[in-house]
Amino acid sequence: MDTKESKTPEEQKEHIIGERVPEDFESSKPHLQPEAKKRPGGMYKLLPLVIIILGVIVVSIIVLGIINRGN
Repeated sequence: MDTKESKTPEEQKEHIIGERVPEDFESSKPHLQPEAKKRPGGMYKLLPLVIIILGVIVVSIIVLGIINRGN
């Protein structure tokens, strides 16, 4: 059984235009969407800390390498 929806070229064009038009703010009601209220979680908050720690490690390896090379 074919469940594919057949559309005329005009209906297809209207559908594509409807998809491209941004959603109206008043009709979308983002204040009622719980996922819109929730702050994004994740590990991205640790990224600056990880970069700083890796920077300190790299600098210390370079400095210790220069110090040990002088002896």
